[in-house]
Amino acid sequence: MNSLSTRQGIVSIGPILNVCVMPLQDLADDLQGELTGNTEKVVLGLLMIAPKYDAYELRTAIKGSGTEEAALIDILASRTNAEIRVITEVYMKEHGTSLEDDIEADTSGMFKRVLVSLLTAGRDESNTVNETQAVQDAKDIYEAGEACWGTDEVKFLTVLCVRNRNHLLRVFEEYQKISGRDIEDSIKREMSGSLEDVFLAIVKCLRNKPAFFAERLYKSMKGLGTTDSVLIRIMVARAEIDMLDIKTEFSKAYGKTLHSFINGDSSGDYRKILLELCGE
Repeated sequence: MNSLSTRQGIVSIGPILNVCVMPLQDLADDLQGELTGNTEKVVLGLLMIAPKYDAYELRTAIKGSGTEEAALIDILASRTNAEIRVITEVYMKEHGTSLEDDIEADTSGMFKRVLVSLLTAGRDESNTVNETQAVQDAKDIYEAGEACWGTDEVKFLTVLCVRNRNHLLRVFEEYQKISGRDIEDSIKREMSGSLEDVFLAIVKCLRNKPAFFAERLYKSMKGLGTTDSVLIRIMVARAEIDMLDIKTEFSKAYGKTLHSFINGDSSGDYRKILLELCGE
């Protein structure tokens, strides 16, 4: 029988693993010599506590061959203030350098400024909606983008990286009234590349975080080939948080189950682990 109790107890994956996860670091060291490829990446990820895994993924994204902007965006656009603070502390402890310094050294321009803003963990997390301010924020974004020649990205950063979720949902409603377009459509029209991706991720996470991850999973598996780095990162990071909600959103959006997509897009022990994380 295949079973997986992530970060807690017994890991049993086909014939290759049947071990008690204690102590985790010793086990991880042993498994690195026994496993390979994607199976190794998933199992080692599951042996890390959540903030350590996020810190590890961020480090890998920054220090690998080229920068994996998608990993920076997936993590920093979706985590709470408290989660980001812990990640930065763990990153410093594990790697001896500041996460902010490493990101500043490896990215550039407005994309860098948005990531650094997210890293400050300064978003208002209250539920208060200031109606007057919401209308003004919507006007400011419109005037910084659709209503002018060029785009003032700083205005987008000021609003999208600082205001609380309920307030921003109200801003998005007002923006639709003022511009006649959804905020996501305007971001796609006004921006490109990683800056477009990070602002879209922020908006999508604010609206429906499980739906954001469902879309990321779908895009990682659709078409020829699989973007395993994205698939592994989301399945490991969200398995014990909101996987049930992600599965619901996946089925709703794409008419097929996440389980069926994984089953058809992976193989061997790698597939077995992912299916255990997904559940039926």
